[in-house]
Amino acid sequence: MPFNDGGTNMRYGAGWTGQPLLFKEKDELYLIQGSYDYKLRKINAETGEVEWKYSFDDAIKGTGTLYYNKTTDREEGKLAVLQGSRQRSGLEYNYRSVSAVNGEELFRMRIERTRSMSRDVDGSALILGDTAYIGLENGVFRVFNPNDDYAFKSGKFYEPEVYTELNLYSDKDAARRGGNLITESSPSYLNGKVYVAAGSGYVYGYNIASGEIDWEYYIGADLNGSPVVTEDGCLLVSVEKQFIAGNGGMLKLDPSKEPQDALVWYFPTGNKGLLTWNGGVIGSASINDKYKEKGMKSLAAFSGIDGYLYVVDYKSTDGTTKSFDGRTTVDKPELVFQYKIGQSISTPIIFKDKLIAAGYGEIYLFEFDADLNFTLLDKKPLYFEATPIVFDQKVYIASKDGWLYCLGN
Repeated sequence: MPFNDGGTNMRYGAGWTGQPLLFKEKDELYLIQGSYDYKLRKINAETGEVEWKYSFDDAIKGTGTLYYNKTTDREEGKLAVLQGSRQRSGLEYNYRSVSAVNGEELFRMRIERTRSMSRDVDGSALILGDTAYIGLENGVFRVFNPNDDYAFKSGKFYEPEVYTELNLYSDKDAARRGGNLITESSPSYLNGKVYVAAGSGYVYGYNIASGEIDWEYYIGADLNGSPVVTEDGCLLVSVEKQFIAGNGGMLKLDPSKEPQDALVWYFPTGNKGLLTWNGGVIGSASINDKYKEKGMKSLAAFSGIDGYLYVVDYKSTDGTTKSFDGRTTVDKPELVFQYKIGQSISTPIIFKDKLIAAGYGEIYLFEFDADLNFTLLDKKPLYFEATPIVFDQKVYIASKDGWLYCLGN
């Protein structure tokens, strides 16, 4: 069932990461979806009816964050969407808080000029308690108050309280990379620290207690995907080919160790060009920690620019390979499944015994059993950059053709 609210505008559909947000309100399911046509929409997930639209100043690429404000008395402020967009020339307030209830603007956050070449916002904020954490494309890691009750008037707009700002690059990085210091990933939380993969080539660990970055691991590549926290206390990090001597791929780090000892394994993908990319993994990994039964392997799935979907056992290794630096020999995870789906920057989704993977040519539905025998159940020729969600046996995913699709029973 496709939903469309487009028209004839040449800018329509959704790109990377473009994942819809799903929530329930008064026993009705709703989706929040951003689009290239600058609009953020609240959509009835059953009927496709658009409840409200909110207009940004430029295209929306990234996925928003739903923030439940349990302290406010205002109905419109109880559930907010924190959403960024591309920055339109001359306009700086391209991060917004919008009421999920009625589409009312709650505040705007200014994205200042830095040594980075971009001031877009593709990343999603991480909410921990009453605090939000986000990496911005201007190369700044920002800690702020998502509660609009504490927003203050600044000129024409309300702005949120900002607690901390730290650069995710150094002068040396700027000299080496020029303005390519763009942070596009979303942060994740593990054992008192917030981890973010930065465009400067580092994975940073921000210590919440001290308010400082006290752990960093240098890869050197342009890092786009978000660090994924595994049940064994490690991080899965997507590595693009750009700026490194070796192949791009997927990296497992143990941040409980010193950075020089943190690498657990590396899985290289093939080198193949697409747009400005030369290989590696742009999206994030998906894991089965929530759904796996006793005795089942710990799976991580990811899609490469080389056109393949990969599934590995992230707790097991099988031989060695060259690391991302092209020189060091490191452990390699056990590969349990590989399938040619075509080039993709979307993140595949593992849901119970199903695996959904989308790319520039088709979307695929696989089923797997306890012995990890994978079977292709269905595929549909569509054009995707965005990442899907799964709920109640349905897959929701936005396409670059201008439609939001609901696929399933």
